[in-house]
Amino acid sequence: MISEFQELSDKIDQLAEMTTVLRRENAQLRQANAALVAENMGYQRRLSEASARVEALLEQIPALDNGDAAATEEPKQPENEDAR
Repeated sequence: MISEFQELSDKIDQLAEMTTVLRRENAQLRQANAALVAENMGYQRRLSEASARVEALLEQIPALDNGDAAATEEPKQPENEDAR
């Protein structure tokens, strides 16, 4: 009977130790997650800024006139020449 209590006591000690280890690991993972969230927010901000700069540059490019656009297109040929 005493050995059963000793085994139970040992298992409780192991459980307590495992709980402490898991709490420590959980805290480390929370810190790592917080760092990654902050890094991700920084990347999103940089992406948004880059997107705004690209949009601003695209607005500065002069639009093609209809005549210029037509000149750059190749003339279309009928698909079936027997239909003439």
